[in-house]
Amino acid sequence: MTGLALVFLTVMGAGIDFLVVNRLQAQIFDEAERAAVNWGASLQPGSTPRPVPRTDIDLLQLVDSRGRVVTASAAAEGRPALSTVRPPADDRIQSRTECSGGGECVMLAAFRVPQPETPGLRPDEPLFVYAGMTRPPILAGHRLQLLTAAGVLLGVVLAAWVNWWAAGRNMRPVEVIREHLSHITVSDLSQRVPQPPGCNEHALLVCTVNQTLARLEEAVKLQRRFSATTSHELRTPLTGLRTRLEEAVLYPADVDPHETIREALSITERLEAIVDDLLVLARLRSGTPAAHEPIDLGALVAQEAAAQAGGVPVRVHVDRDVHVRGNRIQLIRVLNNLLANARRHAGTVVEVTAGHADGQAVVTVTDDGDGIAPQDRERVFERFVRLDDGRRREPGGSGLGLAISRDIAQAHNGTLLVEDTPRGARFALRLPIQRETPAPAAPAPDHGERGERGDLDHLDHLPDRAGQHLQEHAEQR
Repeated sequence: MTGLALVFLTVMGAGIDFLVVNRLQAQIFDEAERAAVNWGASLQPGSTPRPVPRTDIDLLQLVDSRGRVVTASAAAEGRPALSTVRPPADDRIQSRTECSGGGECVMLAAFRVPQPETPGLRPDEPLFVYAGMTRPPILAGHRLQLLTAAGVLLGVVLAAWVNWWAAGRNMRPVEVIREHLSHITVSDLSQRVPQPPGCNEHALLVCTVNQTLARLEEAVKLQRRFSATTSHELRTPLTGLRTRLEEAVLYPADVDPHETIREALSITERLEAIVDDLLVLARLRSGTPAAHEPIDLGALVAQEAAAQAGGVPVRVHVDRDVHVRGNRIQLIRVLNNLLANARRHAGTVVEVTAGHADGQAVVTVTDDGDGIAPQDRERVFERFVRLDDGRRREPGGSGLGLAISRDIAQAHNGTLLVEDTPRGARFALRLPIQRETPAPAAPAPDHGERGERGDLDHLDHLPDRAGQHLQEHAEQR
């Protein structure tokens, strides 16, 4: 900014110098010409009165053609002819600057006196009037340039000081913000930066900083709560596993080793399910988008509902042309979680529908069980939250299925909510509908579809050892 001020003021100073010099010179020459013409016109035949200057043009001389001074003003008395210029008859007046050997310069105008006006003076030769003044000091030396340079330097210094003051004044609130932020640590995120008055950039910056701190505080609270809950959920089966193994070691005669191994495998399967669900949650929360493809949601719902063998029957009502764009594996996981949850709590039947509503694809899974209390309809989507009825019906559950399902719905720009229903519980999955109808895909054999999509949740229907082998094979692929 100071550099720009220096360039601007230098250019402006040079322009002012040029204008001042030209203006002053033009003014002096104009006055000299006017004085020369007026005096020359006032000469009377037979007389050469001494001129009396009435302006700053104090050097006036009447000179003949041989350079002899006929008469002069008081200031020019005793001086030789001010100039040797002799204006011709067709160009009676000329302006110029004459400098002597002593360094003195005179700005003057030379005027050729018309012959008819001086018939009695010297009719045989022309006369010339010289009118001028000593060149002013401001034009004689470099005083104007020095004054301009001093003014430019002063202006640059003033501009630099103003910029420094303005920058300091503008940065002072930023320094206050920085100082407050330096005292905020991850151990105490409840502090906030004081909000300055007004609606300027600093106030908006503080507002954004406080909003970011609030989100960060909430994220840290969720992370801490998640860590504490995860530690508790993992510690419980690990404690049970350690107890079984210690009993087998301390009391080998009283403990059946086969029974201990079966119980240890059951606990290990629960630990494995919890870890797998935690990995899925971590991938969903990392924000890394999964590969999406056009999906016929109605056909997918009918297919997954038909795969629910045994237990409570599932009734399916599916509309045609319910197409969405998403990740097939993740949507299958959501449907399986909802179907498993509904069959676990249903009394006699589970109803599944897929259709359109308000420009969205809607999948509902409804059971005829005891339902979910209104105050618990959001809590069931929290991680490791299991209601009393759920703990009673499935003691080994991880409490992560619905949390994973909601995260998947949100990753697809959709929602997963518990809606009102006359009886039981209804889960509604809403996804953005795809307007373009995808090209029909070639049908795949039923026996190979589950193995290709690698959804490890379906291995729960297989025997333990066979499921483990198939799971390892799917992971290797």
